[in-house]
Amino acid sequence: MNILVTGGAGFIGTHTLIELYRAGHAATVVDNLSNSNPVALQRVAEILEVGEIPFHQTDIRDREGLERIFASQHFDACIHFAGLKAVGESVEKPWEYYENNIGGTLVLIDVMRRHGCKNIIFSSSATVYGDPAEIPITERCPKGQCTNPYGWTKSMLEQVLMDIRRADAEWKVVLLRYFNPVGAHPSGRIGENPNGIPNNLMPYITQTAIGKRKELGVFGNDYPTPDGTGVRDYIHVCDLAAAHVSALQCFEPTFRHGVDGAHIYNIGTGHGYSVLDMVNAFMRVNGVNVPYSIKPRRAGDIATCYCDPGKARAELGWQARLGLDDMVRDSWRWQSMNPEGY
Repeated sequence: MNILVTGGAGFIGTHTLIELYRAGHAATVVDNLSNSNPVALQRVAEILEVGEIPFHQTDIRDREGLERIFASQHFDACIHFAGLKAVGESVEKPWEYYENNIGGTLVLIDVMRRHGCKNIIFSSSATVYGDPAEIPITERCPKGQCTNPYGWTKSMLEQVLMDIRRADAEWKVVLLRYFNPVGAHPSGRIGENPNGIPNNLMPYITQTAIGKRKELGVFGNDYPTPDGTGVRDYIHVCDLAAAHVSALQCFEPTFRHGVDGAHIYNIGTGHGYSVLDMVNAFMRVNGVNVPYSIKPRRAGDIATCYCDPGKARAELGWQARLGLDDMVRDSWRWQSMNPEGY
């Protein structure tokens, strides 16, 4: 297939490009570089030993720019990563998040359908479950009340895509609900490169370990969990990337799962690890110290969140293959080889 990858220069996008190319697909990247770096694409090309990755520095809100890209070649499908993604920032800048994530996706979908590309894999999130009604979370679990604008953009865009699919049977929509991506490519050449203060646990751990931050703040140690800290389903980014390649089979005429072209999958390991599990594993595997202190709980955080990934295994033949030691080892390799990022 020839795939358009929006946000393809980002953390998950770059790892997915590697999996796409190695599976024999072609890919073109659209990214505005607001939270990514073109060096990442250069390194992807070096890992793959190809000349370069086709790339357009274009914002998904730029209708004319997208029209030119779609007019230049035919795409079989789009993997849609592009969007603002910082939970805390979304609370401070809700308009910007709704305008960028929802407005940009509406432009993208309109241009796609005008050019006959009606297959999309959407980068969704476990945040759509809110405080989940069941643990482990299955795809049958009802969507809940999101706790921030970022989460609402994911939930709303899921609804938009499902409504478009219902109105036009030619569309095939895959919603991949990610849990907590961590890790990096085993080469240490590409990884998570957050701007400013990290929003996620693992880059905060690695930046503390390398001395960029004084200590890690652990928000709450009085949750009803084995050690009192929050439990989440962490998944290696390479496993997550592979899930997108597996999901492309949903667009094949012979694929018999799903309902009328709609496919929803939880993408996680099915195992919950606490914050202190992650910290202790990182120190044990890598032999480095991570000072931390206990902070008050954050509003909106829940105690436990992990999934049942059985549906993706049964229908796509996909499952996570990398464990906790791989996650923390590859995260540290990336950080130690690239102390200042790209």
